[in-house]
Amino acid sequence: MSRKKPRELRPEEKELWQQVARTATPLHTSLKTVVSKLSQPAEKEPKAPAFKPSSFEIGAKSLPRTETRDIAPTTGAGFHNRPLRMDKKTYGRMKRGKADPEARIDLHGMTAAAAKTALTSFILRSHGEGKRLVLVITGKGREKSVSGPIPIRHGILRQELPHWLSIPPLASLVLQVAEAHQKHGGGGAFYVYLARRR
Repeated sequence: MSRKKPRELRPEEKELWQQVARTATPLHTSLKTVVSKLSQPAEKEPKAPAFKPSSFEIGAKSLPRTETRDIAPTTGAGFHNRPLRMDKKTYGRMKRGKADPEARIDLHGMTAAAAKTALTSFILRSHGEGKRLVLVITGKGREKSVSGPIPIRHGILRQELPHWLSIPPLASLVLQVAEAHQKHGGGGAFYVYLARRR
């Protein structure tokens, strides 16, 4: 097999190459330049000034403390911040404990899975019976003696309740949720106001 002879550059290609070659700088200097630089005595580098630490106090330059925010607000606060979807007067009576729940369910001592099933059937049944205000008792949960920088909420049922009420099949039936008045359980219970039956 014979090799092809390389093509000759055309005159315009040669001219372009010459222009590029004139602007290029070599990557390596010649051996003579390197040897001459090595044979010269090294210049003394100027000494850096000695480091002198200044006196300081911990926190002296920190910014003043601003308002702190809880990165995990309580379940009751989360319900309170949601927009009002029911009659304002009825909501006020409910929050003051003046409206009596028409039915109640106590989820104390249940596992999360069992509580979710019980809550779903209770809400569906209550709505089917035309009830509007029901009470869901979750309990406050046990205090855990774990301390650290991240707040830990206790009471798994209490924490899961907002999620369970905001997903199908319950989301379309629930108008409003609020933490119960003290006479109905306070922070360990919630009023659930249901939509009208169609």
